[in-house]
Amino acid sequence: MQGVVVKSTGSWYSVLTNDGVQLDCRIRGKFRIQGLKSTNPVAVGDRVLLDLNGEDYLISKILERKNYIIRKSVNLSKQVHIIAANIDQAFLIVTLASPTTSVGFIDRFLVTAEAYQIPTVLVFNKVDLYDEFDREYHDEIVQMYTKSGYECLETSALDQMNIDLLTTKMTAKVTLLSGHSGVGKSTLVNVIDTELDLVTQQVSEAHNKGMHTTTFAEMYPLHFGGFIIDTPGIKGFGLVDVSEFELADYFPEILRLKGQCKFHNCKHVNEPKCAVKDAVAVDEIHPVRYESYLSILEDDGNQYREFKYHK
Repeated sequence: MQGVVVKSTGSWYSVLTNDGVQLDCRIRGKFRIQGLKSTNPVAVGDRVLLDLNGEDYLISKILERKNYIIRKSVNLSKQVHIIAANIDQAFLIVTLASPTTSVGFIDRFLVTAEAYQIPTVLVFNKVDLYDEFDREYHDEIVQMYTKSGYECLETSALDQMNIDLLTTKMTAKVTLLSGHSGVGKSTLVNVIDTELDLVTQQVSEAHNKGMHTTTFAEMYPLHFGGFIIDTPGIKGFGLVDVSEFELADYFPEILRLKGQCKFHNCKHVNEPKCAVKDAVAVDEIHPVRYESYLSILEDDGNQYREFKYHK
């Protein structure tokens, strides 16, 4: 019997079979995927084979993944956590107010998505909360990412802004939703598909941070066709297995120019006749994106160099 994992709690897995039946399953033995030392070898989105053992269904095999997205485990630095598998696209939900999403976090997510060939749209949510300063900051950030090659959308669940556009983009696709706690992932999903009714919470006014409502990643069928994978809010995004010579390939604006550098192994830091550094000097590449590149190259974990924008 075949199916897709729609929920993982760490010990039990909910699997939606090809016949449309949802079953609670355990895994048989231990799985190792491509040598990954993972905290969760079976992830939401995995296509699996099931065996019946007495009255229990067991996941006996994970079928080949077309892709997956991972980050460093929060508590186990030498292990990774697979967020989801077999994703058609990712929507990174970003808020510049209540709470604030850092540019460093965005860039680390985008690098990982590029590394695993997952097209990503930046969804700027809660734009109805903007004051004049927030709008100015937003326009600068959107211009930066648009120039880098990413699609950026503005949304507001309260005002129903661009909800139809999100719905169109999600139709017949598996869409991963990610972002910090409190950015409004579940609220957006509830507006997109009122049949789901996901649990939501307010942002803490004292700390301007979101409070966790989604505890485990979970995949939901959409009534208009397709699936969304709602993920727990994450504070940091530690990169996994991105070498210093590969990193430039995961910044589209750097990748476009790196072939023009004098040295084929140029890291775009101190090398002479570097096309990337020349592009930064004339604002062809945004200096903040270049700073993110340097920050990740230095492997400073989640200590983001931040875009300083003051009132």
